[in-house]
Amino acid sequence: MKAEILEEHRWLEQLTGKWRVTFDMPAGIGEPASEGAWIEETRSLGGTWIVSETTGIMPDGSIATNIMTLGYDPAKKRYVGSFISSAMTYLWVYEGSLDETGKVLTLDCEGPDFENTGGTARYQDIITIKDENTRNFSSRRQNADGTWKSVMSSDYKRISAV
Repeated sequence: MKAEILEEHRWLEQLTGKWRVTFDMPAGIGEPASEGAWIEETRSLGGTWIVSETTGIMPDGSIATNIMTLGYDPAKKRYVGSFISSAMTYLWVYEGSLDETGKVLTLDCEGPDFENTGGTARYQDIITIKDENTRNFSSRRQNADGTWKSVMSSDYKRISAV
């Protein structure tokens, strides 16, 4: 059986390549070590999925590796995926959609509430395409009153294509 490659799968292809990642962390959250210390390599998995591996130096000097998978599920008519990190034990599961411009992919997920130990919170990870070689990845957490609070933002500059 071979999956039919849809326009939504093709959208993910623009994320492939090697990227330099720089972070902007809100006050009080801390920030990763030196600029450019994080590198992401993203490859296509048969045109239906992308797999991203990002490695870098944490604020305490340790090295962390993150792996994200993203695909499109035609039955759900939604983008789906996952995120894991060597810096945490939680498996984040994504489901999301593109905005009307086709430039912003918002991925909804639920995970540990880092502000209220033992609880969970709703999060959104948002990928914004700026141009062919520049994109942004940001995360936000939903507050109890329904408003959103920025958790982090990172800019990606393409180093090379796949």
